[in-house]
Amino acid sequence: MARSRPTAPPVPPPAERARTLAGRAAHASLIGPDRPDGSGDLRAIPTLHHAPATGAATLQFPDDHALVRHVRERGDALLPVMLELGDVAPVTVRRPVRGLLWISGRLRLLPLRVARRAALRIAAEQPDERLLDVGHGASLLRLEPAMVVLSDAEGTEALAPTAVAAAAPDPVAATGDAWLAHLAAAHAGTLSALVPHLPPGLRGPGHRLAPLGVDRFGLRLRVETDEGGDHDVRLPFAAPLSCPGQLGEAVRALIGCGRPAPAVRPRRATGA
Repeated sequence: MARSRPTAPPVPPPAERARTLAGRAAHASLIGPDRPDGSGDLRAIPTLHHAPATGAATLQFPDDHALVRHVRERGDALLPVMLELGDVAPVTVRRPVRGLLWISGRLRLLPLRVARRAALRIAAEQPDERLLDVGHGASLLRLEPAMVVLSDAEGTEALAPTAVAAAAPDPVAATGDAWLAHLAAAHAGTLSALVPHLPPGLRGPGHRLAPLGVDRFGLRLRVETDEGGDHDVRLPFAAPLSCPGQLGEAVRALIGCGRPAPAVRPRRATGA
């Protein structure tokens, strides 16, 4: 008699995960086919980045940066580049990168008047005093997206920018990381109460448990073993959440179950 396989826990669709990652990625790096001086591949880190759902990222660099000069000299011949965005866990773990997003497209320099208007729009959404430097020693570059590639714990997906832009934002994305950090710092008892929901092989007394991610469908935990192995486990909520205020109740419901939560699926941890 064949055994039935447990149903995989639900996760947000790839476009939604890509949109969420773009909105909270703390690290950005621009990768190009060549350096302005022809000495090899280009890799530049902007002083500030803003990646909206459309993927049309805005990147700030000093006026005298070699990349800014290179893009200015090219004029209408836009520079083909790829923007790499890294999503890093809000808690201390051995491999903190939760996911990567690569946005391929072409780069252009925003004229000063357009750049100042863009800085005001970004400041309304993402206040940062560095935006005051636009027009005073700093320039804004705009990436016109052609393709998006997402790589996270759920797999790797190639997406059209329009699909990412059309995806609904996760309702707990804006406050999820702060909630995870608070859970790790102030609620060790809650984390301990989740141990019975882990696969038996990951319940060792010497293992370290950390809250790694959360979305409307569930909580993602990282288990670090004494042998150096890192494993990610997703615990599904009883029902999808519609607002951050439901997080506490959803976790209490997980803990209150008298048996392990269904459809727990362990994975090898991703990231560096």
